[in-house]
Amino acid sequence: MPTTQHDADLMHEGEVGVGPWPGGPQSWPRVEGGAVDPRFDPQLLEHGDRRNVVDEYRYWTMEAIVADLDSRRHPLHIAIENWHHDLNIGSVVRTANAFAVAQVHIVGRRRWNRRGAMVTDRYQHVRHHEDAQAFAQWAHSEGVRVIGIDNIDGSVPIEGFEFPRDCVLVFGQEKTGLTPEMQQAVTDIVHITQYGSTRSINAGAAAAIAMHSWIVQHV
Repeated sequence: MPTTQHDADLMHEGEVGVGPWPGGPQSWPRVEGGAVDPRFDPQLLEHGDRRNVVDEYRYWTMEAIVADLDSRRHPLHIAIENWHHDLNIGSVVRTANAFAVAQVHIVGRRRWNRRGAMVTDRYQHVRHHEDAQAFAQWAHSEGVRVIGIDNIDGSVPIEGFEFPRDCVLVFGQEKTGLTPEMQQAVTDIVHITQYGSTRSINAGAAAAIAMHSWIVQHV
């Protein structure tokens, strides 16, 4: 990726990203015929790209990034119940974006705290369902198997569990876990084995572990 001494100085000062495209407009990436490559944003090329994106997407428009992600998203969905404005939802969305999951499903309240997402919700498809029943109907219609992640009686350890390729991993609220209604919607419940004194880990951490477990098996 093109860099300049100015970029290096900014990085040294703790700023992220890259400065203007080196060489000015005459050096901008172009397609046959001379037009600027439509994947690239002229404003970012001119002024620099400070977004938290991988180098591959530097200077790209948001629409171009989403389109590229859509061409290679995994058949994994993530769902989280949202009844008490759980602060972990943003973290779950951010991790889902990192693993290129198909969609994140918010079950319950439509509004959720986006701060933890760090604007990754702009690149990640997020879908809302009014309740567990509506969510279960969607999963059934799409042929997606519903796997609950919770350390409750009857759950099986994640170590050794074979995740279906087409599935949705469901997480409950921080304090209460999966609701009884959601427990009725799942086909399996998996727990993350723990060895310390605390009863549980937060939903954001649990989601990251579970998503990576799926990735290890299928990607």
